Amino acid sequence: MFHTQSDVVFIKGLKVEAVIGVFDWERAITQPLLIDIALETDISAAALSDDVSDALSYKEVCDDVSEWCKEIKAKLLEHLAGQISDKIFAKYDCQKITLSIAKPTAITQADAVGVQITRYAPASTNEPATTDADDSQADDA
Repeated sequence: MFHTQSDVVFIKGLKVEAVIGVFDWERAITQPLLIDIALETDISAAALSDDVSDALSYKEVCDDVSEWCKEIKAKLLEHLAGQISDKIFAKYDCQKITLSIAKPTAITQADAVGVQITRYAPASTNEPATTDADDSQADDA
């Protein structure tokens, strides 16, 4: 019998202040971003050992994502999401990432607008992550 396991480490509502947007006034300020990340990874070693060194550290992921958002200074959320997912795959052992980034202050009539992407780990380190084209939801400014 074939059995698959799907373990997820998730981060919900990570708050980051970063430069994001296409307009000149947006390039001169920081804006709040809300980030949700689901990392599909094998947690069986940590589940058995109860040792943090066997776990994918959500604290470290939060710290890295926050720093990357501030460094990248993207114009588009789509670009920022792609860059973050590439960096996560390069640093962390995970097979699939679902990442959403919301701008809660961009549209006054909406609670938030943003993008959500799903990416799969590349087969080798020389290939870019693959895309689920239907999983992307467009927005920027």
